[in-house]
Amino acid sequence: MRLWKRATGALKDRNSIWIASLSRRSAYRNPELEAVIIKATSHDESYLDYKNSQRVFQWVRTSPIYLTPLLWMLSMRMRKTRSWVVALKGLMLMHGVFHCKIPAVQMIGRLPFDLSNFTDAHSKRGKTWGYNAFIRIYFVFLDQKSGFLSAEMKVKRGRVREMEEEPLMEELIRLQKFQSLLDMLLQIKPHADNMVVTLILEAMECVIVEIFEVYSRFCSGIAQALLRIYENGGEVEAAMALKVLHKARVQSEELCRHFEFCRDIGVLNASEIPRFELVQEEDIIDLEGIIDGISNRKKSLDGKEMAEEEGNKAIVVKENGGIVNVEQERESKRVLRTIITEKWEVFDEDLNSNWEGNDSSDDRSISTTTSSTALVPFVVVPASSNQVIPDLISF
Repeated sequence: MRLWKRATGALKDRNSIWIASLSRRSAYRNPELEAVIIKATSHDESYLDYKNSQRVFQWVRTSPIYLTPLLWMLSMRMRKTRSWVVALKGLMLMHGVFHCKIPAVQMIGRLPFDLSNFTDAHSKRGKTWGYNAFIRIYFVFLDQKSGFLSAEMKVKRGRVREMEEEPLMEELIRLQKFQSLLDMLLQIKPHADNMVVTLILEAMECVIVEIFEVYSRFCSGIAQALLRIYENGGEVEAAMALKVLHKARVQSEELCRHFEFCRDIGVLNASEIPRFELVQEEDIIDLEGIIDGISNRKKSLDGKEMAEEEGNKAIVVKENGGIVNVEQERESKRVLRTIITEKWEVFDEDLNSNWEGNDSSDDRSISTTTSSTALVPFVVVPASSNQVIPDLISF
């Protein structure tokens, strides 16, 4: 039965390649590219065709004009297939396309196909329910990521034209979206005992790489957001940042458990579990102090308990007899708050931004190795680095 299934799948792939060769070249059709896509998403579940996958990525990097026929062919294949093998290979291929670092890829928007209700039709549901669930959540993540990248690119281009700085609230909202992406990534894992197979492990390799990608972007964002809050943030911004930090503490524990699970099932990228430290308690206390400080100040103003206007500087006598100006006291506290944020690992937005089309990486924080047999370039975070992991995305 298994041999017959493989023979049938190979025959389907051969017929699809023959039909593609007969198509006329146009803005939406490219027979050579279609043949490569079919080979990269074959029915053979025993291996992943890295050679033809890399050829697809080379086409995309050559010129943006090849992106349209690629999406057209991949969408047609995903809509027609009822094989979990073809569907999973198609999603992995799409995942690799996102890492080609081409602006045109980031402007795709939502994916042009839908696998959120995918069901394999070649085996009994009792044997394939785990694969169906895996493909569905994998698709949901890629669809959400694609929409997120598109929205980010549009906002960034508009802000560059207007030469405006990103509002603090928008920066915090983006951090919450990163956390939502992390939640979805943690759900992409095998749930059945019969799923520890080659293709699933290969897909999990891509997922681990993506976790590091989202993780580094979040760390960079939260460090910058905390600095801005300590400088001139208000009560609303501090309260929102506090919510983000509380969720980050929960996610750090979930990430540790997820990496342990991946290591146990044989995912190579998770062989060395990085240290995901909990959120620093000082950061949380400091944000709570900002919120309480603003609230107390408002109460004092309402009760007319303020001594005088800002022009009359208040003097505080210390217990040791020293005299300190109130404004100096505030400035010293502000500096202390800024020092606390240095416990977050800062990733340069321009240097470490695979999401925005930059090939460079910050050597101080991460190292990147790209294998010729990898669909997604692997980002390695040293186990000794002190980094902290912090709704579905709505547009």
